[in-house]
Amino acid sequence: MVMHGQDRKLAGIQREHWQKMYRAHPQMYGDQPSAPALYAVEVFRSAGAREVLELGAGQGRDSVHFARLGFAVQATDFSNVGLEQLQARADAEGLNTLRTMMVDARKPLPQANASVDAVFAHMLLCMALSTNEIHALVGEIRRVLRPDGTFIYTVRHTGDPHYGVGIVHGDDIFEHDGFAVHFFYRHLVVQLAEGWRLRDIRSFQESELPRRMWRITQSPNS
Repeated sequence: MVMHGQDRKLAGIQREHWQKMYRAHPQMYGDQPSAPALYAVEVFRSAGAREVLELGAGQGRDSVHFARLGFAVQATDFSNVGLEQLQARADAEGLNTLRTMMVDARKPLPQANASVDAVFAHMLLCMALSTNEIHALVGEIRRVLRPDGTFIYTVRHTGDPHYGVGIVHGDDIFEHDGFAVHFFYRHLVVQLAEGWRLRDIRSFQESELPRRMWRITQSPNS
């Protein structure tokens, strides 16, 4: 996956911004799991999943929730600060089925082919990733998922009040209050489901803004 100079610059700036925010706010999103994570637990259980790979786990409220319920969890992020905070929470609770791993979603995933039961990514795909990087990442997710696996992800979409607001980075990426977001059109969701079985697209809102989002559930076409 080749990154252009401007992409690398934005990626570095965003990583430092998240590092700073996590240091300043050790429980930035609280300690309760997100609504998409609660949904994911039921879907993953129904599919018989035992291991969950969370991409963009941050400080880990969802990864910790998965581990509490008995899943073996690989929690990944590009922020070592967030992962250290996550690991400290897991250690304090004795969650020895959770392990953390520093991963840049712009690069190939370190997991082996067909090695993961389920993948969860709450808002990672709508971070400061180009369209090409998003397609490449979904291809990597398809590679590491088992044929009967499940992928659940969430994204902010173009109906969100912050779409078109703030610093323009191109490719539907806009930066507001230091956070760069790639807002999704529905056709991008459809494109990312090519070669998959698209099981569900659900609209929902999160936070007081509110963020307007989609929750997508898909499985490999085996």
